[in-house]
Amino acid sequence: MSLTAKVPTTNGSRYLQQLCKHWSHKFDTNFDAQQGVIAFPMGPIRMAAGPDELSVTIEPNEGSDVERFKQVVGEHLDRFAFREAPLTFDWR
Repeated sequence: MSLTAKVPTTNGSRYLQQLCKHWSHKFDTNFDAQQGVIAFPMGPIRMAAGPDELSVTIEPNEGSDVERFKQVVGEHLDRFAFREAPLTFDWR
């Protein structure tokens, strides 16, 4: 199962790089200016930056608290996006 949110922002590239750098001290990450993957303990986080949105996909592991997973990702991205927070996450 995976859930994806299309987050409206023109700063998606900046936010995905900041989040990957932030978590690279604890988890394996792989990223560039357009996409990133974080090996998060609850499951992988995949991000892709477009001109008007940041696509965030979480892939919760079996037994993970999905609502908590969404909350942790959202809170961290909002911290980096403080100028335009709170960001809108339409998880599907």
